[in-house]
Amino acid sequence: MLGICRGRRKFLAASLTVLCIPAVTWLYLFAGSFEDGKPVSLSPLESQPHSPRYAAAGQRERESLEVRVREVEEENRALRRQLSLAQGRGPAHRHGNHSKTYSMEEGTGDSENLRAGIVAGNSSECGQQPVVEKCETIHVAIVCAGYNASRDVVTLVKSVLFHRRNPLHFHLIADSIAEQILATLFQTWMVPAVRVDFYNADELKSEVSWIPNKHYSGIYGLMKLVLTKTLPANLERVIVLDTDITFATDIAELWAVFHKFKGQQVLGLVENQSDWYLGNLWKNHRPWPALGRGYNTGVILLLLDKLRKMKWEQMWRLTAERELMGMLSTSLADQDIFNAVIKQNPFLVYQLPCFWNVQLSDHTRSEQCYRDVSDLKLQKQLSELDEDDLCYEFRRERFTVHRTHLYFLHYEYEPASDNTDVTLVAQLSMDRLQMLEAICKHWEGPISLALYLSDAEAQQFLRYAQGSEVLMSRHNVAYHIVYKEGQFYPVNLLRNVAMKHVGTPYMFLSDIDFLPMYGLYEYLRKSVIQLDLANTKKAMIVPAFETLRYRLSFPKSKAELLSMLDMGTLFTFRYHVWTKGHAPTNFAKWRTATTPYRVEWEADFEPYVVVRRDCPEYDRRFVGFGWNKVAHIMELDAQEYEFIVLPNAYMIHMPHAPSFDITKFRSNKQYRICLKTLKEEFQQDMSRRYGFAALKYLTAENNS
Repeated sequence: MLGICRGRRKFLAASLTVLCIPAVTWLYLFAGSFEDGKPVSLSPLESQPHSPRYAAAGQRERESLEVRVREVEEENRALRRQLSLAQGRGPAHRHGNHSKTYSMEEGTGDSENLRAGIVAGNSSECGQQPVVEKCETIHVAIVCAGYNASRDVVTLVKSVLFHRRNPLHFHLIADSIAEQILATLFQTWMVPAVRVDFYNADELKSEVSWIPNKHYSGIYGLMKLVLTKTLPANLERVIVLDTDITFATDIAELWAVFHKFKGQQVLGLVENQSDWYLGNLWKNHRPWPALGRGYNTGVILLLLDKLRKMKWEQMWRLTAERELMGMLSTSLADQDIFNAVIKQNPFLVYQLPCFWNVQLSDHTRSEQCYRDVSDLKLQKQLSELDEDDLCYEFRRERFTVHRTHLYFLHYEYEPASDNTDVTLVAQLSMDRLQMLEAICKHWEGPISLALYLSDAEAQQFLRYAQGSEVLMSRHNVAYHIVYKEGQFYPVNLLRNVAMKHVGTPYMFLSDIDFLPMYGLYEYLRKSVIQLDLANTKKAMIVPAFETLRYRLSFPKSKAELLSMLDMGTLFTFRYHVWTKGHAPTNFAKWRTATTPYRVEWEADFEPYVVVRRDCPEYDRRFVGFGWNKVAHIMELDAQEYEFIVLPNAYMIHMPHAPSFDITKFRSNKQYRICLKTLKEEFQQDMSRRYGFAALKYLTAENNS
């Protein structure tokens, strides 16, 4: 009991001390903050002295008061820590910062309302930082242009999201390519408490195009200079990041560093970790002027409001114009100009600890920045479904939003000017990757592919593609990554993604397991003109065949294919297991046909067709195996498309192991029951959309 009483007395004494000292301190400061009956400002930026005597005395008084404030606050924090230990709780459980506006003036960065508790890694040099309010939005600006940079941004954003606890607002200065890719990515990612705004980088080119730049980033590497003009006028502060940054901690810890800015500090930067600005890397090396080693602009804290008041735009422009008279061009883009400005105005910069921007390139001193890795800082539709429904998982898949990364690799293609161009459309998963090179060899035209991959598989694919001479030589192949989510293969979603981003007037709707005949691309373009696809609703059928042999001497002509068909080397597609799927193509007629011929729709018909880009999408309710193409062909027929078989076209299915989904279909009775239910619901939807004409689909199904 005595021990407990002693503990209580200590606790009470500590509590009274913590309560009394701030009151005494601020009483002292209040009394001392008046001279001749006039208040004395603690901020040198806001203070406007009216006389020399006032200026001299006021300056001494301010310095004395500021020192005393910091001493008292250090004592207060020490007492709070003792109190929290007595209560058995660490400082991380306290909530002291309720203010949404933070003062950046000298002497107020560690105010009573801001609590310490964040320690950067395990460095002994790291001081305590104020905690960011839980619901405070952290603003991040990134300049991004092109396909490769867009891919890098995804890695950066994922590292930020992995550690973050606060709402995030990304400000992306992007060209049209990056905006298309990243807008789709964020829309389909659906990460909570994340907002993304885009700013047209092309409209900013005129602001910096006058600056010659040797850096590989080109004109986009200069755009961080104009962020004060580009970002909203009411945005006060922002963290600016290069696309190749990866975070290893909560970005709120970096955001909290803004509270350490004092006086006229408006830029937070890490010292450059290479000898570039020292000018000793090689003989006659002449870098731009910099303060010491200079600063790296891969990570920047910008106080936008103060920069605007300081006329930052005029400041950097005058500096750049002056230096370019002797340097002729920048070597490190915006970094050279930032450093030249800082060289003339060193008071602008707050130096960040180097672990906030560890630079891992050659000739750097990055190993001095950390001792170990811990130091691096760097749905309404679903609610309407019945969860007791045995087909709930099937129905749920229709409303699942998959994170999507468009144009994962560089894509560059201009459709032919004669408006006959055709894009091959297909989808695949990791187990069909080996088909890509073969298809590229058979089809020289543009290709749009949707790949269903995990994050790890996407990186494997990247390495595979970059190691392939065939794939790297083709810039007209668009790879769109749809990230895995759920238990089914979303085959029709993948097809829709690939279709949506076709840039040619016509599409060849294929599958990844098929190799088109050599020369099919040019043949289809001629057929488009011959059959007037531009002005008629036609679906041109490419007859499908298959081989059971993994090694095949691919037929170079229709005559050679017919010979192989007669010898049993080739078969009409699915002849052994699903004759109805392609029987309406009428292969007997095709053998002797020399001109295109029309065929009628029949139940379960699922040919591979060439159509205009404005054709209907695939129905997303069909996932995995079964009825995914059948439903699409049925809808084409309902919309009165004519099915025309091409007499000199063919494609061959290559053998492979059965997919996981077809195995489930064959082995799982409930899977087959649900597929039948979805078919019936689709037919009912068709009847509602197309009326009396759609009754034939119900009749055909009952008779089949």
